[in-house]
Amino acid sequence: MFEQVDTIAAIATPAGRGGVGVIRISGTNVPVIAQSILHKLPKPRYAAYSQFLNAQGELIDQGIALYFPAPHSFTGEAVLELQGHGGAVVMDQLLAAVLNAGARLAQPGEFSERAFLNGKIDLTQAEAIADLIDSASVQAMRSALRSLQGDFSRKINKLLEQLILLRTYIEAGIDFVDEEIDLLADGQVLRQLTELQHTVKAIFNQAQQGFLLKEGVHIALVGEPNVGKSSLLNCLAGRETAIVTPIAGTTRDIVRDQIQLDGMPLHIIDTAGLRDTDDIVEQEGIRRTKLALQAVDLVILLLDDRYADDQATPELLASIPSKPLIIRNKIDLSGHEAGISPQGMVYISAKTGAGVEDLKQTLRERLGLQTQTEGTFIARRRHLDALTRTLTALQNAMSYIHSYQNELLAEELRLAQQALSEITGEFTPDDLLGQIFSTFCIGK
Repeated sequence: MFEQVDTIAAIATPAGRGGVGVIRISGTNVPVIAQSILHKLPKPRYAAYSQFLNAQGELIDQGIALYFPAPHSFTGEAVLELQGHGGAVVMDQLLAAVLNAGARLAQPGEFSERAFLNGKIDLTQAEAIADLIDSASVQAMRSALRSLQGDFSRKINKLLEQLILLRTYIEAGIDFVDEEIDLLADGQVLRQLTELQHTVKAIFNQAQQGFLLKEGVHIALVGEPNVGKSSLLNCLAGRETAIVTPIAGTTRDIVRDQIQLDGMPLHIIDTAGLRDTDDIVEQEGIRRTKLALQAVDLVILLLDDRYADDQATPELLASIPSKPLIIRNKIDLSGHEAGISPQGMVYISAKTGAGVEDLKQTLRERLGLQTQTEGTFIARRRHLDALTRTLTALQNAMSYIHSYQNELLAEELRLAQQALSEITGEFTPDDLLGQIFSTFCIGK
């Protein structure tokens, strides 16, 4: 157990007017605070109807009190929850009384951090709490719940067990040189290393899908003025997000919206039309467009299907940092059929919606979105980074088998184990812990 000498408290429900408001208290002073506020210590794990009093014995509110003695609580410490009426003034007065009785105001995520430090949850489960709260789709919610229940952690821990066994075997061969173990001739080591690499790759693919569920994908719509970028944004969003007129240069600033594609959030950016102009306002919009293109995952280049392919001028193409997905719009005017060409261009009409399903299918393929997210767990950028470093270390280890450098092989396996341990928090720098828990809600 990670012993904390102080007691923390916070309002655990959203600010504002509501039917119920909850104050959560955790720490060694909980019994003292309960006596001060309730004039009793409630029976553990039973809902007790109580009056909530201040230090002067004046009634603040009345409601339900729940007491969880250590270590049988979320944080592993003594925990008291006071459930009263959800008014801002009531909650503020009750929190003030709790703080006056011997608690301090909790930092963001401090309850979850104490649960992690006390071994109640690992780091991936702690992060999953925040991800569950922030879920933007049903798929993201279910994936976060799987992480909270330990699916991701179990995969990592099983991988760690296999890695530790392999390290033990190899380092024993190094320490006991009389045995003269030939790791290359020993097919067991080669086989286990290969299996570990395959497993890490499979987990990485699942984690990448979970990362997309959490963070989404950023897509920019670019093209000459009046090719239908704003119309396409409105079509994908299903609402009138951007202003659409026949006048070139209508969009002068970046317009953003978010849509769901198979549960994946797509952050769509409608940019100003790229062209030479003397309008200083439009020039600023074009400057912002070029800046935004550096930070997106995919660029969609819109062309007017009524005209030739040379609409994509060298200047326009030079402003796009990666290979774009080319969409030929306005087939309702050109007479072209909706669909996907052998070259990968998608023919659509943003006005009528023709070909938009083909566009969505192309987006799934280009972005690597999977329609089936069953078994996916929520992941973060740091998880992908740790898995990448793990795979690199395992690949390096494989090369050292062939060069008979057993000490370097053992070191690469140690680095792989360290990278994996960062995921669950078994080995995590303190500054990373602070960064992770600072993004949580206060009271969580």
